[in-house]
This record gives sequence, C-alpha cells and structure tokens, in this order.
Amino acid sequence: MSGTNPKYGGLNVLLMEKVHEDAAEAFRREGFTVIRHTALSPEELLVILPTIHVMGIRSKTKLPKEMLDAAVNLMAIGCFCIGTDTIDLTVAAGRGIPVFNSPYANSRSVAELVIAEMVMMSRQAGDRSRECHSGVWNKKSIGCYEVRGKTLGIVGYGHVGSQLGVLAEMMGLTVLFYDIEPKLSLGLTRQVTSLDVLLAESDFVSLHVPKLASTANLMNADNISKMKPGGYLLNLSRGNVVDVDALAKALHSGALAGASVDVYPSEPAAGTKEFKTPLQGCPNTILTPHIGGSTEEAQAAIGAEVSSKIIKFVNAGSTNGAVNVPNVIPTQAKLEKGHTRVVSFHKNVPGVMRDLNEALSVGNVVAQALATNPSIGYLVVDLDSTIGVEIKAKLDAKDNVIRNYILYQGSGYCGEHGVKEGASANV
Repeated sequence: MSGTNPKYGGLNVLLMEKVHEDAAEAFRREGFTVIRHTALSPEELLVILPTIHVMGIRSKTKLPKEMLDAAVNLMAIGCFCIGTDTIDLTVAAGRGIPVFNSPYANSRSVAELVIAEMVMMSRQAGDRSRECHSGVWNKKSIGCYEVRGKTLGIVGYGHVGSQLGVLAEMMGLTVLFYDIEPKLSLGLTRQVTSLDVLLAESDFVSLHVPKLASTANLMNADNISKMKPGGYLLNLSRGNVVDVDALAKALHSGALAGASVDVYPSEPAAGTKEFKTPLQGCPNTILTPHIGGSTEEAQAAIGAEVSSKIIKFVNAGSTNGAVNVPNVIPTQAKLEKGHTRVVSFHKNVPGVMRDLNEALSVGNVVAQALATNPSIGYLVVDLDSTIGVEIKAKLDAKDNVIRNYILYQGSGYCGEHGVKEGASANV
C-alpha cells in the first residue's frame, strides 16, 4: 500500500477545503498522487470517489453512507481538523476505513482568539469599529472595562481549556473551570463542583466541550439566566452547544453585556453570502465564521500530524490515533528480508481468530498485534514468508473478514516513513 513511486504502484490522495500544503508535500514525498479541490458538489464527489484511496477533508465535506458506498477503493480518511461528525464513522469502520483527526494541534490558536475576543468585548471594540466604518465617531468609556481582576469560567478543561486558563492568568484574571471529570489544574486555576457555581461566579464564560447529546443546548435559556448580570458568553466549541435564540434575547435585553460566537447550529459553505443567525445585529456581539483554529501555524501542524498518521497506516499498518477502529501500533518497526506484513480488519465475533490463524498458518508468525472494540477487530501480523498473494486469498475467503491487506513482502522493510528499497505491494 504505497504511492506512485515505481516500486509501489499508484495511490490517489484527494485533499479538500484547502488542507495545508505541508500535508500535500508529505504525501508526495511518499510517492502518492495528490489531487486538490477547494470544494466539490455531492454529485461531483460521487464521480471522483471510486478512484480515491485516501481522502483528506476539513469541516465542510460530508461523507455519509452513500458517499462511502461509492468510495470502493478508499483506505483511510483524514480529518484535518478536530471534528469528525461529518463522516459516518460506523459505516467507515465497517468497511475497514480508519478515520484520523488532529484533536489538539490548533489548541493554542483557539485559546488566543478567546483572549482577544474577551478584550474586544470588554471594550465594546467590535461595535466601535463598525461605527467608525460607517462614519460615526462614538468615543465612550461607560460600560468598558479591563479584563484584569475579572473571573473567567471555562466549561470543559481539555487541551484548549487548560491553555486558555494559563493565558488568562497571565492577563490577571481569576480562572475557574467545570468539567464532568476531576482534572489536574494548571497554575492557580480552580475546579468548581457544578456548572451552576461556575455561571454564578464568572464574568466571562467560555465553552470548550465536544458535540455530544449531553452538550446539546448546554447553554439554554435557563443556564444563560444563571450567568452574572452583565456577563459575557463565548462559544468556540460546537454550534449546537448554545441556544442562539435564547442568547440573542439575553443580549437584546441587556441581561448579558456581550457574546463571541465562532460556531453555529447550521453553517454554510465557505464564501457564501447567505449566512443567517439570530445573533446578527445583537449589541456587542462578535461573530466569526468558524475560524478558531484557522491560523497558518495551526493548519501546518494539523497537516503534518494527520498526514503522518495516514502514511504510517498505509505503509506500516498503524492505526494509532484512529477514532473509529481499534488502535494498533505494529510491534516491529522494521521487517526482515523475506518476511511479509499482513493486516486484517474483521468482525469481533467468536471464532474469527481461529479462521484468521488458519489462513495465516502457511507461514511462521514472528510478530503480531491485535486490538478490538465491541464490533471490530484489527490484526497486524509479520510472517517469515513471502507468499503474500496466497495468504490474502485465504483471508479474503473467510467469513466475518472485512478487509485485508498485504502491506509488503520480500526484501523490503518498514522504517519510520514507510516501505523502503525492494518492497512490493499487494492490496
């Protein structure tokens, strides 16, 4: 399973939505053919998908079941972002397609934007800027404050939340956080026992939670009413976490002094002029188009991380970091001359390992790694044999087997960046 280098044969990588060039270069160095599109309609995507082996997307491209059904040669999907909710992860797993993402590489970028927006709201700078653009000179200090000495409440103390807390303390804020699990706090940050306590004590409330059933409309009208009068709400997490109608009402009534929102329940395609939200026209409200992680530094880091994960899967069978299939790191980085590496996605049912071992018995096992979840198993095996085609045929004939690959065989070995001299591939 490798790229267009003559030693390997060709694999096509489709990169969508301006995935960073560092990712494209990483794939090209491995010999893949890289195809780039900013956007494709669903109809256009259905036409090209059967020719694609690796797919790279960000937050706009959707891969539901019908798209995955068309992607008959697809081996891996890279989400060059945090979220993976645009993909039917269960269907992908059932086809032996691991999905990789980058959950932490843009944490700093998001945290910095939160700090910037806190300062902007405290000074009503967004409204003043809009007025100046309209020719209005409205110099004022009433209702404008420093952030120093105020309290920031962070909902969700993960990678973004913890970095945000450190930055906020450096700005002179007191920092509280609420999380559903006990967390070791950094600096002087203090964990509180409930969301109600955090809302009552915080001047700023910043949300950093995943998209789950339990977080849908987390900040509804009731919880918004529990915030400090004149407080500020920031949402740079997921669009369904805030009831935007309730937030708009609180802003217009003056119950809240401001809000910053980067994510929305429904988001249009890039470049559209048809974006609508109840928050438009609300006082002291900063609206941004899902740009929390959109910095050159973050996108370069994401490009490097996700492409590296995919290359390690294609070249070595590693599923480390995949969000929908068991995570396996091969026990041997290098393959000895005359050996073969086999990988197998299979249903996690009784008797399946007996059938796999029978197919693999034509060679002696020198190393193997196996992991399972309730529905899927993933096996990586090194054999002191070079009859890869025969082994694959035996595996393909077994019941409950989803997908098998012979990664390489013969005189090749796997180094840090993939298959090296003399290898051949059978997919």
